[in-house]
Amino acid sequence: MARRSRKNTAAIAIALAVVMLAGCSQGQPVAEDNNNAADVSSGASAASPRIPSDEPVAIVASDVGPSVVQVNVRAVQETPFGTQKGEGVGSGVIYRPDGYIITNNHVVADATAVNVAFADGTTERASVVGSDPNTEIAVLEVDRDGLPAATFDENTPVVGQLAVAIGSPSGFESTVTSGIVSGVGREFPPELIGSGSEARALVDLIQTDAAISPGNSGGALADRDGRIVGINVAYLPPAETGAENLGFAIPSDTAVSVADQLIDTGRVSTAYLGVVTTDLSPEDAREFDLPVDSGALVEQVVQDSAAADAGVRKGDIITALGRVRVERYGDLLGALRDYAPGDTVTLTVFRDGDKRKLEATLGEKSG
Repeated sequence: MARRSRKNTAAIAIALAVVMLAGCSQGQPVAEDNNNAADVSSGASAASPRIPSDEPVAIVASDVGPSVVQVNVRAVQETPFGTQKGEGVGSGVIYRPDGYIITNNHVVADATAVNVAFADGTTERASVVGSDPNTEIAVLEVDRDGLPAATFDENTPVVGQLAVAIGSPSGFESTVTSGIVSGVGREFPPELIGSGSEARALVDLIQTDAAISPGNSGGALADRDGRIVGINVAYLPPAETGAENLGFAIPSDTAVSVADQLIDTGRVSTAYLGVVTTDLSPEDAREFDLPVDSGALVEQVVQDSAAADAGVRKGDIITALGRVRVERYGDLLGALRDYAPGDTVTLTVFRDGDKRKLEATLGEKSG
């Protein structure tokens, strides 16, 4: 997939019971002062420079490890039991050498203090530049130059290629796991997470069988060349699904687009179509003798939205946005990430058995 150049997402949010965000492990200490970290781990900074050429995971760990940090957070949250204070641990990836770090929104949500522990054993206080719950990306800033920034690959990875995850699961800094890219363009099944905002959150993701655990959130998913292809965000626990090694990462093109906007403007401009859709199942398609067996079935068109202006109606079946095929609502949300407010897109819809092309000028999602 081509570089997306600062174009991002439809509205999403994350707070799941079955789907576990690979986020903060509780009960970890928060370092307060610079350069006060102990020997953090046998991470990439301690790796031998003489790595055999037939050990690609070790090579990636050595190359990427210095660019991955541990994010220590203190937070205050309002719960049904009152105000709760807690500490947590997540991960982050150094984005720019002048102090900018990408992590997950849920890692730093409600944070009252954030510290970053680097692979060399030093720490820095960090500030939250901005965060976007719609994509689960946040950006931190530390007062330090010359950081070992990672290289991001904004192209879609190939299914089956090597995938190396680096982060701080349960506070074990610089932990490395490996596997493959198991799938791309993934979304979570609605039967696991419902049909509300949670279901709209986790779409257009990279799936990997590299082990992802609590604390990995915001960490790196790298290819064999040490390029970051994704930012780890969530996993499906085996106890709930019966399946093992189902981890997920936000694609780098989304992460880079959102990070650039947050750094430049402090906010994210979100393309908005203005439809509420559900998946068209093959069973429904057969029952009603529809001309297509998949797509995003329009249940509601928001008044005065881009979709309404384009002539989209309730009952339409959206099967493509631009050149991207839409087989389910997650495909539609993922495709919208390639566009910005004001862009004109072509919607392919089926209505009353007829195929139609509709032109929509996208609006901007508020909030």
